Order: sequence, then structure tokens, then C-alpha cells
Amino acid sequence: MRSIPPAERLFIGADFNGHIGFIACGYDEVHGGFGFGDMNVGGTSLLDFAREFELVIANSSFPNRGEHLVTFQSTLAKTHIDYLLLRRYDRGLCKDCKVIPGKSLATQHRLLLMDVGIMMKRKKRTARGRPRIRWGALTKDKAQELKGRLLVVGS
Repeated sequence: MRSIPPAERLFIGADFNGHIGFIACGYDEVHGGFGFGDMNVGGTSLLDFAREFELVIANSSFPNRGEHLVTFQSTLAKTHIDYLLLRRYDRGLCKDCKVIPGKSLATQHRLLLMDVGIMMKRKKRTARGRPRIRWGALTKDKAQELKGRLLVVGS
């Protein structure tokens, strides 16, 4: 993690098998306050990891309905164990993060989606070929001056 340059965008998505809960409980800088369920030991480890590496948990940063929070669903339980993390100072890039209800990637995991707005730097256009002649800027005085220069060069 520390070997990745700060200028590079970093997104981490995984099944962390931890519950961060719906209350931030002292992790306000990494937990957005919109979690699901109760916190457990695995969730605390994930929050500590995010705090150590200055990451934020994107799933918990946006208010969503219950079906847009549940990432794992079985006949026994509905949980929120899959997370997307990004650098804290890149938080503004994340426009939304939610689960797509009904879309299962594996047997019981559901598709977790993050909308990211990345602006690409535009390359400066370079002039190619011969310079353009701006005939509209040519006045009678400048035309006479140009004529005089051409006569001097031609003789």
C-alpha cells in the first residue's frame, strides 16, 4: 500500500467478511455513517486498516435503501460484507456507491457498484504545418508596409 504513489488513484474492492455496522463509533474519518447491521471484530479490523492507510469506505458514504446496502444474502441472513475503499482525498471522485438488487455475481453475493467521476487532462494542441495567414487583420497601411518589405527583399 505504501509503495503506491499518492498521485495514482487507488480503489480496493473485496469481500472482507466484516461488518462495519451502521454507526461510525469513533471511525468518522473512514465510515460515512450509512452502514448496515452491527459492527463485529472483522469490521473493526477493516476500519482500523482504512484509518491506517487514509482510506474511506465508499459503501458507507451514501444513504441508500436496505436492498441497496445488502451485499450478501442467504436464506439465513442479509449482510454487508463486500466493500469498496478509496483514498480519503479522492472521496470527491466517488459520486455514488450502491448494490444492484437482484444481480448476483456468485452464488449469494450481489453486484456492488461505484460511480466515479474522473476528469482526464486535455492535451494541448500544437500547431501543425505552416502558420495561418489572417487576411482579415490586413489593413491598407499594413499592406503597403508588406509591399515595401517584399520589394526590398526581391531586389
